Amino acid sequence: MVGNNVSHSKRRVKRKFNVNLFKKKFYLPNENRWIVLTVSAHGLRTINKKGVVAAIQDAKAKGIIEKI
Repeated sequence: MVGNNVSHSKRRVKRKFNVNLFKKKFYLPNENRWIVLTVSAHGLRTINKKGVVAAIQDAKAKGIIEKI
C-alpha cells in the first residue's frame, strides 16, 4: 500500500506501508515435528486463540494455504 508522510508544514512525501509478517516456529504435537510459518500479526492472534492445528485446517478450507 502506498501513502504519504505529512510533516507539520503539510509537505507530503511518498512512502510505503509494508506487511507486518513474522517467521515463527510452531510445534505440531499430532505429527511430532516443528514447522516454520510466515504469518501476519493477525494470524498470530488467530493461532493463539484457536491453536495451530485448527488455524491451519481453517486456512486450508478457505484456500489461503495449499500445502504444509
